[in-house]
Amino acid sequence: MKGRPVSGRDVLPQAMEAMHIAKTAQELRQAQAVALPLLLELSLPQTARALGVCPTWVCVLRRRFAKVVKGEALPTPPRGGRRRQNLSIEQEQAFLEPFLGPASTGNVVVVAAVRQALQERLGRPVALASVYNLLHRHGWRKVVPDKVHPQADPMAQQEWKKNPV
Repeated sequence: MKGRPVSGRDVLPQAMEAMHIAKTAQELRQAQAVALPLLLELSLPQTARALGVCPTWVCVLRRRFAKVVKGEALPTPPRGGRRRQNLSIEQEQAFLEPFLGPASTGNVVVVAAVRQALQERLGRPVALASVYNLLHRHGWRKVVPDKVHPQADPMAQQEWKKNPV
């Protein structure tokens, strides 16, 4: 049993040209999704296997290529991240200022205090990972103190241990 005939013969010349001038793997894959079924009489699952994508994605690539060639506008891609943000970046900066300001002079940022303040501000519980993500977004990193102070004098410490005052 054979499926319906493959469409896209009207854009085959453009697909052949696009394969030669493709600059990215995605552009090449899109042109091949149009050309392979027409030139080699491959089915869509066979084309998908050759391109390393699923059969549904082959159909998407073919449709997009045809729309671009025909001059139709492609749908705008979905917008970027932070869809479920609690605060805007500016609000986050203002919120973290009391915590990160003293930390820049050597004080320690207590994550539990930041979390408590954030929960009070939002009026609901906040996961600890969300607080760490918030701090990371604004350049904070967890600094672990050294076991030995960089200006420590081991000889003076040994002398003090031998002769306590």
